[in-house]
Amino acid sequence: MKKAAIITARGGSKRIPHKNIKEFCGRPILAYSIEAALKCGVFDTVMVSTEDEGIAETARRFGADVPFFRSPEAAGDFASTAQVVLEVLEEYEKRGSAFDLVCCIYPTAPFLTPKRLEEAMTLLENSGADCVQPVVRFSFPPQRCLVEEDGLLRFKWPEYRNARSQDLEPYYHDAGQFYCLRTESFRRQQALVMEKTLPFILSELEVQDIDTEEDWKLAEVKYQLLHEKQGE
Repeated sequence: MKKAAIITARGGSKRIPHKNIKEFCGRPILAYSIEAALKCGVFDTVMVSTEDEGIAETARRFGADVPFFRSPEAAGDFASTAQVVLEVLEEYEKRGSAFDLVCCIYPTAPFLTPKRLEEAMTLLENSGADCVQPVVRFSFPPQRCLVEEDGLLRFKWPEYRNARSQDLEPYYHDAGQFYCLRTESFRRQQALVMEKTLPFILSELEVQDIDTEEDWKLAEVKYQLLHEKQGE
């Protein structure tokens, strides 16, 4: 089966300027996603989809392909990631290349490892699922959340106020790193999370949202602590 890694790296970040090539612990953050995809040994192609020449230059410098640039329609503020992946697949097909499985990887995923990518892609291939999505469990049970009403705090669901955490159903959220997709299913459903999506559960140590400058600083500290612990 032919497999491609598609790293989606748009140039128009508003909250963190030049986010996708901003230096993270000594290297452009995009380099971490490229390195994980290349080192896992799974993919026939590791490419970066971008409309930005600076991102393209960085991507090539770290070993990724940038065989074509993203269209203006797929580079806009309201373009979906699914739209970007579909455009990449269609452009490759025009050039005579087709892929059975693809992995859409975000460019700001420094905690992503080759091992995790290999495990997730193997799970997708062997399971027959449409998609494998990495998720992480909420650290505090959402069933016991509080809301503000008329200036006062209330339990959103009072029936859970005295429930033990271990007795509540675990809830998960998107880890924000990648999606492993079966191309045939993706083209039919045109969505990243599809009908038969398997969870790929990560620990909190492997996940960090990076949407603000504060998130960025926290992620760098977390990354350094994690790699010190691993002796790297």
